[in-house]
Amino acid sequence: MVTTALELAGYEIVENVGIVRGIVVRSRSIVGSFFGGLQTIIGGNITVYTTMCEKARKDAYKIMCAQAEGNKANAIVAMKYDATEVMRGVTEVLCYGTAVVVKKR
Repeated sequence: MVTTALELAGYEIVENVGIVRGIVVRSRSIVGSFFGGLQTIIGGNITVYTTMCEKARKDAYKIMCAQAEGNKANAIVAMKYDATEVMRGVTEVLCYGTAVVVKKR
């Protein structure tokens, strides 16, 4: 279970396992940059970049969840995403939260 809230309704946090994170660094390909550039001329949603960003978020999320599971947590609270441009065309996507052990109330 993963939530952006500080608690899970109906559950009690019995142990704070610690911070977990998933980090993915992506760069735009030449082809992606070309098609993205074309889409900026037309306007609207730049689907090439939307798809790339969504994949990076999903990958970072999976890494974070695997780290929590590896640390014997069964939930993550206060989950957030962050992104930073490392250099031109290269972006880091970070997914992080607090791994916890919860039990039903």
